[in-house]
Amino acid sequence: MARGRGIMAMTPPQLPAVVEPGALTAALRKAGALDAGAVREVKVLHERDTVVSHIARLGLRYVGESSGSPQTLILKTPHADFAETLAEGGRHEVTFYSKLAPKMPPGLAPRCFDGRFDDQGGAWHLLLEDLTDSHEIATQWPLPPSREQTFAIVATLARWHAAWWDHPELGDTVGTLASPEDSARHIETFAGHYDRFADLLGDRLSEERRILYRRLIDQSARLSERYHSRRNLSITHGDAHTWNFFLPRAGVTDTVRMFDFDLWGANVPTNDLAYMMALHWFPERRQALERPLLNLYHDTLLASGVTGYTRGALDRDYRLSVLWHITKPVWQWAINIPPVIWWHHLERIMMAVDDLGCEELL
Repeated sequence: MARGRGIMAMTPPQLPAVVEPGALTAALRKAGALDAGAVREVKVLHERDTVVSHIARLGLRYVGESSGSPQTLILKTPHADFAETLAEGGRHEVTFYSKLAPKMPPGLAPRCFDGRFDDQGGAWHLLLEDLTDSHEIATQWPLPPSREQTFAIVATLARWHAAWWDHPELGDTVGTLASPEDSARHIETFAGHYDRFADLLGDRLSEERRILYRRLIDQSARLSERYHSRRNLSITHGDAHTWNFFLPRAGVTDTVRMFDFDLWGANVPTNDLAYMMALHWFPERRQALERPLLNLYHDTLLASGVTGYTRGALDRDYRLSVLWHITKPVWQWAINIPPVIWWHHLERIMMAVDDLGCEELL
């Protein structure tokens, strides 16, 4: 744990000016989290780097009335090594917390007290609710969560999707929807990556799998019709593996929260389910939980007010999403994600395609 450092007259160069006591006081007041009091001192309690961001846990001390104000905060900023190349991800996450989160039901994501993106230099920051003491990630990667934990995670994902299901602002003021021409360009880019990927793997990519990829590319326009129908769409997380969910600690009565929203978008909701289960779970666990979780997901959608989406439609969408996810290992390889991730994804998604008969969709 990093040694605490007081922030009084000036801010350490690696932290944005928003954590100066005066600026933090203004931000918390604007967010409705501080009334008459003021921030007197800020300490960095702990710091760590993730793959693409820097996370600092801040401890706050107040002067005056501060009842109900946060005693700690999470500050999320770009990872120095990726600040320029992944700036758009930061912009996207700031947009989520500033534009989408206020319109969502409470308890689905951490509360955001301040978020900014600098169009000039690409710097960005988020000041988020600190859930360290109340919540935890279910397991250490790559271990899957327990059955009970997984059910809680999927129910939360369903409530999140239901909140934006066929929302009138989708593709307008909330997210963007690709045109058929956009999709064609996207698959053309993918085809170029795939050719190089297949050359690299050589005989480690079987002829049967090569045929599957070529058929997917050739029939991509027809397969994309489901997305371009613009019906039964929602905001998807885009990176909905189970380690992007905070679960309440033992003895804590609270909701499961989702985090890391740099890949959100308007899409077919089952893409998140296929990403979570078919891409990340080996067959035994997926086969044991897939049907019960899809049932729970559909029941939760209905309980949350979604209408006109049958259980059969969910199955069809899920199988199509699983098929589309054979593209994921290729995209991951193309952006230099290490083989320890994409190779296992490739094997798991291909086994899911076989189990679910997804080749019938081609």
